[in-house]
Amino acid sequence: MTTTATHLRTTALHWSDLHEAAGQPVTIGAFGLGLRGYLARLDAADTEQIEYERHQAAHLRSLERDPVQLGDRPVPVRLHILDTMRAVEAALVACADDIAHHVQRAPISPPPARRTAVAPYLTQREADIAAADRKRRTQLAHADLVDPRRWRYTGRRTAPYAALWLLARIERAPGPCRRLTTDEEHRIGTVAAGAAERIERALDIAAQRRTLEQLHDCGGAIDVHGGEGRPPVAHCTGCGRIWAEGVAAA
Repeated sequence: MTTTATHLRTTALHWSDLHEAAGQPVTIGAFGLGLRGYLARLDAADTEQIEYERHQAAHLRSLERDPVQLGDRPVPVRLHILDTMRAVEAALVACADDIAHHVQRAPISPPPARRTAVAPYLTQREADIAAADRKRRTQLAHADLVDPRRWRYTGRRTAPYAALWLLARIERAPGPCRRLTTDEEHRIGTVAAGAAERIERALDIAAQRRTLEQLHDCGGAIDVHGGEGRPPVAHCTGCGRIWAEGVAAA
């Protein structure tokens, strides 16, 4: 059984892969569409590619005529990857905000200044001891305020940072937080599982298997296997026939 900790680590470890994938050329994949849908997607992609190349050629000709356009052209981005990153980051940061609001204690307050004009020290030794104590308490308060284990509502609010902070809470790591309740652990688990599933689907790094609703002519069910960068393969559980991209074998 995949744990919440594994899901959170998946987000932290593969976030840089999403950044790289967002600028890479699109790789056609269609797990979940069925074999017919997959083949139709290939035909549609060929048509789209021809249309894209036609428009791209026209665009490049227009740039050649424009002396202002100099330097390297930007790499086309993959919008579905960017959408995945935005959705995952928003969910994890919102979850960390909510969990921190309930489990993270407030920073230690610094000691108030003493008005010596109103309450003067009786001796210099008493004043020195009070000053040293106030300095120590001020240092402790500052250290608690800037503790890197403390979740912050401004500044560094990224998906991998939120995932690692939530992971520390799940694993009960030391920090300025109380122990999570069962409901809080369940909330983190739900968000983490959704984030990991989105990332794995976007990067195509998880093996998947589904059974189509339609049956084969022999009456057998059709299982489709895919994921992990492989094209989908269909298999009839009745007669044993196999379909793959460009191949049909008995």
